[in-house]
Formats: sequence, C-alpha cells, structure tokens
Amino acid sequence: MAHVTDTDPVLRALAHPLRLRMLSLMWPGPLSAAELARELDVSHALASQHLRRLDAVGLVELAEQRTRRGGRERRYRTVRGTPLSDRHEGAPMLAETMAHTLRERAGRRLEASEGVTVDAELWVDPRIWQDVRRRLTELAVELHDAAQPAHAPGTIPLGVSMMAFPLQDTAPADPPGTA
Repeated sequence: MAHVTDTDPVLRALAHPLRLRMLSLMWPGPLSAAELARELDVSHALASQHLRRLDAVGLVELAEQRTRRGGRERRYRTVRGTPLSDRHEGAPMLAETMAHTLRERAGRRLEASEGVTVDAELWVDPRIWQDVRRRLTELAVELHDAAQPAHAPGTIPLGVSMMAFPLQDTAPADPPGTA
C-alpha cells in the first residue's frame, strides 16, 4: 500500500471526515467558509483551511463572489463528478474516513427510522456485478441530484455511505485437509 505522502493529493484531501461533509453540504449549492463553519459547528478558520485544501485539488470551484459586511464573500460548490469511486490506490485510507463518518452518522440515526444496512462478501457472476454497479451508481446520482441545501423545508437529512468493489481472491494455497 502507498504511504500517505505518496498518495494522490485528491485522495489525501478526501481522507478527512470534515472535508467529506463539506463536499456533501456544497453539492446542492454554493456555500462560503462562514456558512460551512456554522453548519459544521467549527471555527471559520478551520472551515477556510479545509475549503482551501478542497479547492487546491479541484474538488470544489468558486461559484460566486458577493459583497457582504464590507468584505467579499466567496461561495464554493462541489465540482460535479468528483472522484470517490474507481480509485484503487488510497482506498483503505478513504475507507477509514468513511468508517469514521459512518460511526458518527449512526450515532445520529433517527430512532425507529427505516433504513438499509448491508455488509457482505459475495461471489457473483461478473455480469451481475457490472449491472449492480451500474444501478448503484444510478442510485447515488439520483440521491445527489435530489439533494437540497441543509435544513431546506420539507427535507430530511440522510446518511449514505457506500463502497462496493471486487476483492482479491485470498483462498488458501491448499484446500483445508489436504496439507
């Protein structure tokens, strides 16, 4: 596995739970560092630092500048099609960040709410995998396209974390009982 310093800068930027949340919040529309800081309950300086990191690797883009309280407010949005999937190198690092995010979200799960939880290691026909992968991608796009700004009237917050990928076959060299 590549060392963190050798890892793609985009993956290093994605490997922080706060930055993943920022990308989600900026998906439906642009936000400033101050707006992100309020939503995430962090300092303006910390939100700005993470926003600069996302901007430096091209995961967000400047959407608008406006005058606010005598200064210029820059509002950024998530670049559509940002690469969270199909990345082999750095996948364990991204999985660790997603696991952290999942633990935090699971603690905020609405009591007695409906959800879907799946954990599986399965063997399937490659054609089935390709079809399921396509449908999972379509569902992720559908959810992202339906996303609205945080706290928009008539919306509910959702937690969605997903990684699905083929595994290396780690079968033992000799079948059990033949050694």
